Amino acid sequence: MSSDAKFSQSMPSWRLWLPLVLQTALIISVPAGAIFIHLTGKTAILQTAPVDPYDLLRGYSQTLSYDISRRETLEKLPGWKELTKDKRYQEPIALYVILEAPETQISSERPLAWRAVKVSRDRPTNLPFNQVVLKGLLRYSTVTYGVESYYFPEHQRQLLNDEIERAQLNRGQQGKRQPFVVEVKVDAEGNAVPVSLWVRDRNYRF
Repeated sequence: MSSDAKFSQSMPSWRLWLPLVLQTALIISVPAGAIFIHLTGKTAILQTAPVDPYDLLRGYSQTLSYDISRRETLEKLPGWKELTKDKRYQEPIALYVILEAPETQISSERPLAWRAVKVSRDRPTNLPFNQVVLKGLLRYSTVTYGVESYYFPEHQRQLLNDEIERAQLNRGQQGKRQPFVVEVKVDAEGNAVPVSLWVRDRNYRF
């Protein structure tokens, strides 16, 4: 009997299947975490930043940014100076943004966006029922929250593209492109997953 055959017989079987189990668990844990946030997280509405109507869905995904993705939006909030006073801007800065629900809501149209009220280096706790905290990462002048990319079925792609284009080309009273809002679910740690996108009065589920 060859030495390779003797080695394979003497090697415990768990050394073969354990790496496969760990790899499978790792693959499953990523969507499982998103599903858990989707089922148990708190709903919040994010205001998107206007996009170019000629640079929309490519392939099956849409990439968006938000008002709170911009440094110039956050630097107006309480807590910004404390967050950045001892940091160099070329370094990524972890932060938390507190969002507050609007006092009134129009039930027959798209939901109103939640307003950013504070930024913090540490995760706030014991927030009132009308607030959530969103975890982000500041790189230079842009903040990402992990909810910037969305994937759509092929049959929805062109319909959504056309709807966004009509909304963006239909400028408001000040001549600006009309933004839209995204519904997300947020857990207690500040992690978020996208749930749906509202373009005018139409809702598209992810």
